[in-house]
Amino acid sequence: MPSADVLKRQRYAIIVADWNSEITYAMAEGAITTLREHGVTEEHITVVHVPGTVELTYAASRQMDDNDAVIVIGCVIKGDTPHFDYVCQSVTQGVTLLNSEGTTPVIFSVLTTLDKQQALDRAGGKLGNKGVEGAVTAIRMANIF
Repeated sequence: MPSADVLKRQRYAIIVADWNSEITYAMAEGAITTLREHGVTEEHITVVHVPGTVELTYAASRQMDDNDAVIVIGCVIKGDTPHFDYVCQSVTQGVTLLNSEGTTPVIFSVLTTLDKQQALDRAGGKLGNKGVEGAVTAIRMANIF
């Protein structure tokens, strides 16, 4: 991990989908807390809310030039229609494209679960908080080169 002096100067954006907010907000809080614990100052953390998971890619693309890393946080819970597949495919391809063409890492912290309990387990429940993991990954990727 880089030193606190390095992290004090770096900027991070967290893009949060409001859909399934009980889950995504807990993940965002985990990411914010983790960034701050590692030395990122509060004024260097930008949080942007978007309506749903599909919109994460657009908002991330708008934050890449001003930040050292961008974390996208969303939650898609499988239902009875193919909508789940389209949303998951869209955000996955979008983030992959941003990472392959950009110079700022975009960290994929999007849960794709079969039910709400699986999501809760990964948003501060018994399986940890994937927002925390996203923040650690963002710090590592922002300082990889």
